[in-house]
Amino acid sequence: MKGLLEQINQPNDIKKIDEKDYAKLAKEIRAFLVQSVSKNGGHLASNLGAVELTMALHLVMDFPEDKLIFDVGHQAYTHKILTGRKKDFATLRCYEGLSGFPKRKESECDAFDTGHSSTSVSAAAGIATARDLEGRHYRVAAVIGDGALSGGMAYEALNHIGGSRSNMLIVLNDNHMSISENIGGMATYLGKIRTNTKYVGFKDDLEQTLRKTRFGTKLVYKLKRSKDSIKHLIVPGMFFEDMGITYIGPIDGHNIELMVRAFRTAFAANKPVLVHVVTEKGHGYGFAKKDPSTFHGIGPFHIKTGKVLEPSMETSYTDVFSEAVCALAEKNERIAAITAAMPQGTGLSEFAERYPERFFDVGIAEEHAVTFAAGLAAGGYKPVVAVYSTFLQRAYDQIVHDVCVGGLPVIFAVDRAGIVGNDGETHQGILDISYLAHIPGMTVMAPRDGAELKQMLSFAVELKKPAAIRYPRGAAHTITECPLTPLVYGRAEVLYEERGEEGKKDGIALLALGSMVETAVKVRELLSAEAYHVTVVNMRFVSPLDTELLERMAKQYCMLVTMEENVHAGGFGEKTAAYFAERGTCVHLKSIALPDHYIEHGDAGLLRQKYGLTAEKIAGEIRLAYHG
Repeated sequence: MKGLLEQINQPNDIKKIDEKDYAKLAKEIRAFLVQSVSKNGGHLASNLGAVELTMALHLVMDFPEDKLIFDVGHQAYTHKILTGRKKDFATLRCYEGLSGFPKRKESECDAFDTGHSSTSVSAAAGIATARDLEGRHYRVAAVIGDGALSGGMAYEALNHIGGSRSNMLIVLNDNHMSISENIGGMATYLGKIRTNTKYVGFKDDLEQTLRKTRFGTKLVYKLKRSKDSIKHLIVPGMFFEDMGITYIGPIDGHNIELMVRAFRTAFAANKPVLVHVVTEKGHGYGFAKKDPSTFHGIGPFHIKTGKVLEPSMETSYTDVFSEAVCALAEKNERIAAITAAMPQGTGLSEFAERYPERFFDVGIAEEHAVTFAAGLAAGGYKPVVAVYSTFLQRAYDQIVHDVCVGGLPVIFAVDRAGIVGNDGETHQGILDISYLAHIPGMTVMAPRDGAELKQMLSFAVELKKPAAIRYPRGAAHTITECPLTPLVYGRAEVLYEERGEEGKKDGIALLALGSMVETAVKVRELLSAEAYHVTVVNMRFVSPLDTELLERMAKQYCMLVTMEENVHAGGFGEKTAAYFAERGTCVHLKSIALPDHYIEHGDAGLLRQKYGLTAEKIAGEIRLAYHG
């Protein structure tokens, strides 16, 4: 007997399913999600929690005519299944396969490319306005999680649309979490609404009681017409209503019938409407329900045990950072740590347990995190902001104006720098050198291995100016054959030096930064076996550049090769070329970097191979350039 899911092969097929079979279809979708993610990894807990919610939206909306925008987008797997992409799930998050996020180039049913938090309401407002300007009538809905409401951009959007007469639906998917447990005032506010489940019934009972009294009918009428309506007697603040956005809820986010009714009511209004649905992250799969943080983004796992199939036993750069920052905080009571809703991902969970009074999770609010850190620094503390490279982009203005203009000694621990892999364009950390190294007063470092990361963090704590340390995802390398030398501000480290005939300009100097140092060592081995004279330099600093070393290398070597895991534009190679150009120095310079476009999703090793960042590919490029 065929399952219901086999009947879903193109957009709107869900409307052919009998209402009594909705629960069965939801169960089949969950089983399919667990099976698919267990093979390739992905975002599981958030998707399991949004199955009925997505089904309800698809029952009310028509695709691709109507427009549905998912905040972040990592919970859009069910949407993809219901829009004809079920057959492609074997390729989920694989190179040239199905993306783990909404992508307009993948399907016309994806209305907006997402990947970062707190953007959906702004995008939906823009799409709804474009619709109105064109005189069209399609539906527009945004699904935003309660965690995303800790991001300031969401409030800017709510403030803008509050006085609008443009119809759009905002679905607040309240699962009590972002990646980790939610914190802050909005989480507390929603918790009060969530726990006050009897308020709707109480409101109705109050209205009926008042109508039976002598002045009751007039009183009810006045209460309904006044700003402080009956709802305000029951629910504190009514934040959304006060902003001019009609509020419906909270309702059960696993009850399709209730949601369908609420969504239809919302779309019939001539204004923005927010429907507050309460869901359970990991719903339907015990392991994900019990540990939603682990199953937020997980690698391949065993379905029956919930265990990751091949857990990494290697120490990661994040692990090294975690150990180092805790050790430094033990000796220095002025060190504080800040995260934007990612204590586990950034390695600050241990710090939070050991030094809770100096640990601050500000929610998904990178801009606030940076300026908050600036305030801590102005108050005499040494704040460490641990954040992924791709998310730090959101706080560029705050880095410039609130930290660097005043020269405040904030440390940025920039995790996931370089190619990250399967999450794709919105998550690759390929721009941080470009947007950090040109800021006056900002020191930018990149360690060659785990030991140097510890060294750089300790160095940054003593530095009386802003500093950023960028390091990659994954296992922390150890270059044992080259013991670390003391760190000197703005100075590089020569690991291997080899030249030809004395007094003659000869050989190749590899000027490598961070994650590319280990690759440079391998390139040297390949080229040295072919009788090339190769020197390897661990640049350590991209800002400031070690110009003394650059001048020496330009005089002694036939060819200089810069190596970085960042785009060309604004990167280490371009900065080095600009230095020589400004001085009129004639030098044969080759830049190894990522191309100036967004890097798609796929295995990180495969992507490095494609974009020429492997030792073999780089050695080949150098041979051609050297003899060209």
